[in-house]
Amino acid sequence: MSAQVEELPDNKVRLTVDVPSADVHHAVEHAASDLAASAKIPGFRKGKVPMPVLVSRIGKERLYTEAIESHIAGWYGNAVARARIRPAEQPELDYELPSSDDEDWRFTATVSVLPKPAVADWKQLQVPYAEPEVPEDYVDHELSVLRSTVAELSPVDNRPAQEGDTVVIDLVTDDDGGGQRDYVVELGTGRLLPELEEQLVGMQPGEAKEIGLERPGEAEAAPVRVTMKEIKEKVLPPLDDDLARSASEFDTLEELREDIEQRIREQLDAQADEAFRRATLDRLVEASNVQVSGPVVDARTRTLLRELDGVMQRSGGSLDAYLQLSGESAEALVARLREQAIASVAGEMLLEAAADELGIAVDDDEVDQSFRERFEDGDEIIAQAKEAGAYESEREALRLAHALDRIAADVERIPPEQAAAREAIWTPDKEKPKTETKLWTPGG
Repeated sequence: MSAQVEELPDNKVRLTVDVPSADVHHAVEHAASDLAASAKIPGFRKGKVPMPVLVSRIGKERLYTEAIESHIAGWYGNAVARARIRPAEQPELDYELPSSDDEDWRFTATVSVLPKPAVADWKQLQVPYAEPEVPEDYVDHELSVLRSTVAELSPVDNRPAQEGDTVVIDLVTDDDGGGQRDYVVELGTGRLLPELEEQLVGMQPGEAKEIGLERPGEAEAAPVRVTMKEIKEKVLPPLDDDLARSASEFDTLEELREDIEQRIREQLDAQADEAFRRATLDRLVEASNVQVSGPVVDARTRTLLRELDGVMQRSGGSLDAYLQLSGESAEALVARLREQAIASVAGEMLLEAAADELGIAVDDDEVDQSFRERFEDGDEIIAQAKEAGAYESEREALRLAHALDRIAADVERIPPEQAAAREAIWTPDKEKPKTETKLWTPGG
């Protein structure tokens, strides 16, 4: 699919979109399938009506109208993404129905676009940056985990089970003795149901008890008979050079400690750099005073809402449960996500303008490499991305990331304490009214 952009008076642009014949054919077949599923034609079952019979019955115009109306929104969306414009309102579509489904087809969309932002001089920006430090207890924790992985298990018979022990238990779930025998588990790792693990802690070797476990969809708790057969505790090796040699490639404990500290430092540095990049973009949005609204913000708000819903569902919850727990109203949630959407769109627009200003371009090799680094079957994913239009989206994402890299490298880093002190000081510019920006068009 290709799209040509024409600037028009009154802050509008016209997109002329060429749709390949293959896409037109697919749309017609899809429409025919939908219509055949609902059409009542004597002698044929629903969904089994041949195309010539369907066309003769409902008419070619209705079929093609259904095909275009059900697909034009997607074609328009892809054209907008490829042309890198930001619609400020719904488009005015103009087209004639195709004469056949084996020829390319064209339509136009006239739409107002968001103004291209004037990017503030980012070299004058001051952004807080906290130099990460590796807490000593982080290193000690990693060493403790390492000791635990090579610890020996020693039988215990003079005390009850406690968190951290490895136990051997029988779980009998019915009168016939069904269940699981000689089940080995370490207490405190979260592998057991909390109500079951709570009862295991404190049991003596050889002790048995009946525990009621809740089951989804059942009113009464299901009885499970648990027998504590063995308790084993971890015997941690000494924290010395022998541990370093047995659990790592290092000869001394000091070398192992330095390696752990270096790995933790790299992780903290990466987190601090990412936080600094986000703070830099937030500061740039604030300094540039970008105003955004319209369908692009509405769409981004819906995306954020879907993402939140997906996160809740994956954790076994729902948006309704989230609202009940947080005490936030649905209206307040949407308003908050809308503010996030506005900031997100404003940031992207600024990075696009900055990338244009800096002359940043991303070639195919870099896009391919990005896919191959993230997916094992990189070549297959690349082919799918090109077919679905995601390849160009990946190119643009890389371009914006490079722009943010350049900007973050140029701003002045200041200590968080200094930034907080300056934020607390009133200055006249904090009360300046927001200025209007000029309308952006692709040829501008």
